[in-house]
Amino acid sequence: MLPRVRVAIIGTRGIPASYGGFETFAQELGIRLATRGHQVTVYGRPHYVDPALDGTDYHGVRIRLLPTIRHKYLDTVVHASLSCVDCVRRPYDVALMCNAANSVFCLLPRWFAIKVAINVDGIERQRRKWNRLGKAYYRFGEWCSVKIAHAVVADAEVVAAYYRERYGAHPVVIPYGGDLPRAESQTALARWGLRAGGYVLYVSRLEPENNADVVIRAFRGLETDARLIIVGDAPYADAYKRQLRALAAADERIVFTGFQFGQAYAELQSHAACYVQATEVGGTHPALVEAMGTGRCVIANATPENLEVIGDAGLSYEINDVEDLRARLRAVLTDAALRAEYGSRAAARVARCYTWESVTNRYEALFRALAAPGGTRS
Repeated sequence: MLPRVRVAIIGTRGIPASYGGFETFAQELGIRLATRGHQVTVYGRPHYVDPALDGTDYHGVRIRLLPTIRHKYLDTVVHASLSCVDCVRRPYDVALMCNAANSVFCLLPRWFAIKVAINVDGIERQRRKWNRLGKAYYRFGEWCSVKIAHAVVADAEVVAAYYRERYGAHPVVIPYGGDLPRAESQTALARWGLRAGGYVLYVSRLEPENNADVVIRAFRGLETDARLIIVGDAPYADAYKRQLRALAAADERIVFTGFQFGQAYAELQSHAACYVQATEVGGTHPALVEAMGTGRCVIANATPENLEVIGDAGLSYEINDVEDLRARLRAVLTDAALRAEYGSRAAARVARCYTWESVTNRYEALFRALAAPGGTRS
């Protein structure tokens, strides 16, 4: 019998997922590992996860909640540091840290003979929301990830190439899964007065580098009875969110839903006419592969990371080009055959490259290799 591994997942806001991609990742990976007999704990924050869930199991995954400081620059790092302190008091074999910004705290579990893997996320210092100090800290986090972790994990080849070229590292490339169940029900659509196939979907945190403003500007210039659904929010981007609402104020076709998870999110993904991925920073974006997995026609900002994910299974537009995006939207919304063709390609690509079972297989192999006596990554 293959050995079971005791795993701590640190650096997310916690599960059940109610924020973003890392939370969905922790939930989907954690549950699958637990189903396979591994002991998995996900650390979370009580202002994102119901405090009553602390110490309970969620589909076999133990929830561990610790406090933090609710501040743009402190929330993540304070919680990650406390999680690492707590981690060394428990019998884990492997700690999986999410986000390179948290990497320095991984010295502690490493000192206590816990093997450390770090999912570095994208090249986070490129995000426009960070000031010079924030960008410098993320660069420091990249360096620490390479120096401290037993294994560096990148979710896209583009990100792995960056770490190879800049730091001489050898990251393991493991993407996110996108094969979540398609929702046939349409209850959530009625909440916003939507009809299946009658709207364009955008999903992301509402921060400048995710370019919701580009999508809104492109959509406003279209003559269509379709609607634009903006799914997402952001806790520390009030000025940008006000800008977005001002841009959309004159167009009643544009709807902001805030964060959506679970059944409502699945329904919105499953019944959109098309999906727009406008991000310019990051690796494999979970919402993008999820849209592809439901068979949506996707239109992506032509960054190297997005192009890597869609391959020949999606359409792209010149980076942050409003007119080019508008032309793509017009073509897709007026051509059902085009939507169907690219939707079929997208679903097939996810089934081939982005399933959660394949993601779990690769993490399981990595964790077993790390946990073995004298183990290093496979």
